[in-house]
Amino acid sequence: MQIKIINKSSHELPHYETIASAGMDLRANITTAVTLKPLGRTIVKTGLFIELPVGYEAQVRPRSGLAAKKGITVLNAPGTIDADYRGEIGVILVNLSNEDFIIENGERIAQLIISKHERAEWIEVRELSETSRGEGGFGSTGVK
Repeated sequence: MQIKIINKSSHELPHYETIASAGMDLRANITTAVTLKPLGRTIVKTGLFIELPVGYEAQVRPRSGLAAKKGITVLNAPGTIDADYRGEIGVILVNLSNEDFIIENGERIAQLIISKHERAEWIEVRELSETSRGEGGFGSTGVK
């Protein structure tokens, strides 16, 4: 699939690191370093603008290494970029650690996944079919 992209950053285009990679790293496009305090959040711009085909979305997800090693994650994970959005891709980062985290220009801050999706059509009814699970939720299917 081909996707139109405008790159106003000084960094290379996002790309797949391996043949089996699902996501592409997004890089910070900032003029000065940003310090993210513990429990602080910020929107980090990427300098990227995309045009997705209708029926697709781009999902912005955390990088596992940043999350595990530094406590940095994407606050609204996964963030959704709709096919009709033409603005700059921004990443909402949050620092869940107890230490300051410094975001440098070019730092890999998140990953981007392109995904096909369906559009639902609601059919309003008075009853739903029965299942063995029924209304059980929030851990109700686990071993007791």
